[in-house]
Amino acid sequence: MKSVSRALRYLFNYWPVTIGGGIALLLVNLANLVTPQLLRLLIDEGIAELNMTRVWQVAGALVGVALVRGLFNFLQGYWSEVASQGVAYDLRNTIFEKLQKLSFSYHDRSQTGKLMTRMTSDVELVRHFVGRGALLLASAILMLLGTLAIMFWMNWKLALIVFLLMPVILVFFSVFIRRIMPVSLRVQKKLGALNTILQENLAGMRVVKAFAREDYETERYQAQNVELLDENINMIKLFSTVFPLIFFIANLGMVAVVWFGGLEVIGLRLTLGELVAFTGYLGFMLMPIFQMGMIGAMLSRAEASAQRIFEVVDARSEVEDRPGAIPLPALEGRVTFEEVSFRYVGGQEDVIQEVSFMVEPGQTVAILGQTGAGKSSIINLIPRFYDVTDGKVLIDGHDVRAVQLDSLRKQVGIVLQETTLFSGTIRENIAYGRPDADDEQVIHAAQAAQAHEFITELPDGYDTLVGERGVGLSGGQKQRVAIARALLVDPRILILDDSTSSVDAETEYKIQQALEGLMQGRTSFVIAQRISTVRNADKILLLGEGRLVAQGTHQELMESSELYVEILETQFDGQVVIADKAEEVMAL
Repeated sequence: MKSVSRALRYLFNYWPVTIGGGIALLLVNLANLVTPQLLRLLIDEGIAELNMTRVWQVAGALVGVALVRGLFNFLQGYWSEVASQGVAYDLRNTIFEKLQKLSFSYHDRSQTGKLMTRMTSDVELVRHFVGRGALLLASAILMLLGTLAIMFWMNWKLALIVFLLMPVILVFFSVFIRRIMPVSLRVQKKLGALNTILQENLAGMRVVKAFAREDYETERYQAQNVELLDENINMIKLFSTVFPLIFFIANLGMVAVVWFGGLEVIGLRLTLGELVAFTGYLGFMLMPIFQMGMIGAMLSRAEASAQRIFEVVDARSEVEDRPGAIPLPALEGRVTFEEVSFRYVGGQEDVIQEVSFMVEPGQTVAILGQTGAGKSSIINLIPRFYDVTDGKVLIDGHDVRAVQLDSLRKQVGIVLQETTLFSGTIRENIAYGRPDADDEQVIHAAQAAQAHEFITELPDGYDTLVGERGVGLSGGQKQRVAIARALLVDPRILILDDSTSSVDAETEYKIQQALEGLMQGRTSFVIAQRISTVRNADKILLLGEGRLVAQGTHQELMESSELYVEILETQFDGQVVIADKAEEVMAL
């Protein structure tokens, strides 16, 4: 149970309440162990002797013990719950912090639903064991050892009868725990798969409804839910099979003690009060044994969950600051690729092969290529979302792997192809990269991105709340907010990954007009679906099957590259005609 033991170490962060809970637990168990002895005195020295004074004394002592037990039982429960909630708090923070630091390749391979299960269900199962299961286990061990010691002290013959039953009961428990562990792990995996289907369905609800696939999604969810149900039933079968056998053996032990103890009382070798006390201790001994079954199930599920939690915590990021990494100084913006090859983790082939080029500060670079040519992979290597497989990516002569990630990414502005906005106001989304920016700076960035006009028309302006993933804004509005967010950080390198694909021609023209001024003095990389961006670029990188097949200006490539002409005809045909006519008009 290494993973559970590791989770329990988080209790050291809450040692005052942990120690308090332990002391309270000890006192509760002591009160429990004293109670049968008080019952012995009540019977032998009070009732049997018809001594009412002794009866009242013992009754008062029983009330006092009950009050002490109740008080410390409350403190034990309260402090253990406080400690367990603290452990859950630390685990959630640790997982979330780790997820922020893991590289893109990890998130590419991980399913969101399963990660959410580890943050919620798995953490809760570990918390439940830390707060309740661990205390029950400690209490059971104390009660078991204390009870056995007192029973042997009172009457070793009766204690020996009970002791002979212990190995049989422990064999059943060991079998139960060995079998419950893999079942618990399968239950958590099935739950993670079920949450993945739920998360995908909720995220893609529009697609589901657009293709009328509600019934299919319902069947898919129900099928996975049946698998989870089956595993839970398997767990119930284990409980239903093992525990009746344990109860049967325990009852046989009770019968044997009462029979043999009754003979001892009749033979005047044992008092009635001692027999009552002994049977009371027998109940105290059997109770923790029965609890062991519940504790074993809790422990196995907690171990399975803790393993899944620490799989994330221990995951290694493929992209991280190297030892001795230096802060990247203020950039001029020169970007150089030297024989760069790149392969995604788990991939069989390089998606970029031996690509070399240089971009001077302030140049605008358009990246063209057919689907799967490696356009997005090129721009993902610049802010070091991924590390190259071979070669180097240099910015102002610095290998991006040799500089601190934060200092690199803070000088690179990015508008990704898939626009993501966060719950909050429009102002907060624009200022996401610079939360200390004042209103004037936010408005200036919005104006530059042609977003200010539509924002001011909203009921609450910049204080308008944005729904989940930007729901409530059109695709073009979301992209303009995302562009404003990138511009506000005043980057030396600007990356626009198909950033105007969701806007109409008029809006895109306004954005392009603004960007032309903003690109001055910045090195800009653009993956676009508009011919105007391509024609006005200082350099065009033409990719084919992961290789750089040509580079140059629009005019140079028109004259030298058949592939470039083919791409213009297939991807930009209508736009090329319009642009050519516009040039003719301008010439006239």
